[in-house]
Amino acid sequence: MTSESFNASVFLTDRQVEAGRGDHLAITGPAGTLTYAQLAAQVAELATGLRALGVRPEERVLLVMSDRPETAITILAVMRMGAVAVPVSTMYNGAELGALFRDCRARVVVATPEFDLVVSEALSSAPEVEVLIRTGPAKTPEHERPETATPGGPASGQDEQRTAVTYEWAGLLASGKPAAPPYESWRDSPALWLYTSGTTGAPKAAMHRHGAIRDVYETYGRQVLGIRQEDRCLSVARLFFAYGIGNSMFFPLAAGATAILDPARPTPAGVAARVREERPTLFFAGPTFFAALLASDTPGDAFSSVRLGVSAGEALPAEIHRRFTGRFGVDIIDGLGSTEALHIFISNRPGEVRPGSSGTVVPGYEARLLDDRGAPVGDGDPGHLYVRGDSIATGYWCRTAATRQVFQGEWLRTGDTYVREEDGVYRCLGRSNDMIKAGGIWVSPMEVEARLLQHESVGECAVVAYIDGEGLEKPVACVVPAAGRAVDAGELIGFCRDGLASFKRPREVLVLGELPKTATGKIQRVVVRQIAADLLGKH
Repeated sequence: MTSESFNASVFLTDRQVEAGRGDHLAITGPAGTLTYAQLAAQVAELATGLRALGVRPEERVLLVMSDRPETAITILAVMRMGAVAVPVSTMYNGAELGALFRDCRARVVVATPEFDLVVSEALSSAPEVEVLIRTGPAKTPEHERPETATPGGPASGQDEQRTAVTYEWAGLLASGKPAAPPYESWRDSPALWLYTSGTTGAPKAAMHRHGAIRDVYETYGRQVLGIRQEDRCLSVARLFFAYGIGNSMFFPLAAGATAILDPARPTPAGVAARVREERPTLFFAGPTFFAALLASDTPGDAFSSVRLGVSAGEALPAEIHRRFTGRFGVDIIDGLGSTEALHIFISNRPGEVRPGSSGTVVPGYEARLLDDRGAPVGDGDPGHLYVRGDSIATGYWCRTAATRQVFQGEWLRTGDTYVREEDGVYRCLGRSNDMIKAGGIWVSPMEVEARLLQHESVGECAVVAYIDGEGLEKPVACVVPAAGRAVDAGELIGFCRDGLASFKRPREVLVLGELPKTATGKIQRVVVRQIAADLLGKH
């Protein structure tokens, strides 16, 4: 063994039971409630069932699941038995999801029933998937269902096209086999992959170790949030996000606190109702959702149980912070994190918020700002932000060029441009490239442009970020019509929504006579962004 044994699943579950907190509430919400003793037992049972099914240590198990107890149990069970959990976005369409199936070479997929149709479509283009585990009654039309098998039974029915055999999640949980001990992993053992478009476009998997899960708790969770056993955590960000899995699993379970999981799509009315019913003390969201709450009719006392709000995913505009704290009486600490770092590494502190800033470096991390030549910049001067800390991913799966660009020795190149003030506070100036972060999710302009160009009315296009009146980024498409064609903005937005995940769609379509270009024919995106800002500013 290269180092001491450490299994993140044991750290998050068994440790609480051994400390005498087995009766404390671990997970609650509309989809079910579990104490720590119940959670630990079901995690061990499912890990045993997965092992009996032939899942091997260090192989990937991909999850297409909404936020519910079964999802947390599955992630923890996969890590407990030494395999790698890969929770992916539930917002992808079938083609996009199939590409992720193929990319990670998963043999086993676990899904909640609301995604039966999209998973079925994805499976048609992913022959590597041999096993599909469903957590509930199928919603897929009968003729489209993969064959169902009983737990422990032979993987029968697989024809030459390698049709996935279906197992019921509950059957694996109740396999009747004695619970196997946790796999003897260590800090550097692979535990979790999280897909991100990050700063370089196409989705890619950031590979995280078991030890990183404890690291983000010890640094941000304990020293910044100050999370304690009495806390109840509610996160708008889902479990397939690095931000969400920290908020709803790593931090509450590591502290012996309670996670509130809700499988419903977050809306201001729905979240406000959940807050009234579940009484969270920590509330996590992104700037777009905080703005949506302000635009809703949510009453001012709706967040009376919340001791602290947390924002991440994109920079929180000072005005949104001011309006939210003034209306709801809850302070928000904004911070900067990334999928590659697993959670937040620069943050404001409770009671010490500098609105419009990302705050100071979280204990356990180091940050530096470099110019284009790689030389350090002084306080007050803009530079490319680099960070290092123990939670940084080991790299991207099968993305050598991107890994070398982003992971530079001990340092992670974040892709952000920042300024450090004399007192150590960091302020975001924007990204170091043309990626767009809409609602806290990275969007590749090239992907949206490729979809737009499939429409017969589009001759040329450029997708850029527009900063709205709240200080939030929105994708905007600047389109030059094809010869003899007229552009219908609503039709193009719907066309993108039909062919891409909804969050990637342009929020506005602007019709231009031509796109500004350099002498070599490249689109001048800086000029396009200014044109978009000028046109939309006149609305």
